[in-house]
Amino acid sequence: MESYQLFKYDSCPFCHRVLRFLESSQIDVETRDTLKDPTAYQELVQGGGRPTVPCLRIDRENEVFWLYESSDIVKYLEKTYKVSQQ
Repeated sequence: MESYQLFKYDSCPFCHRVLRFLESSQIDVETRDTLKDPTAYQELVQGGGRPTVPCLRIDRENEVFWLYESSDIVKYLEKTYKVSQQ
């Protein structure tokens, strides 16, 4: 089983692309705002290696993966949740 956190901030258009996909697909993912939450920012930089958003943190079987780029995040979640975009 995997769990997810989406690191984002409100004025990021690429973050909104991922958020729209999540909403339309009815996928619930915890979000962390890196501009409003300094702890989230630090976690993103330390874990993912860079402060770029959007970034999806994937926790899978005692391993953590960091996935950047809105299109890659959407493709990954489409495949994982077997969602077809129209």
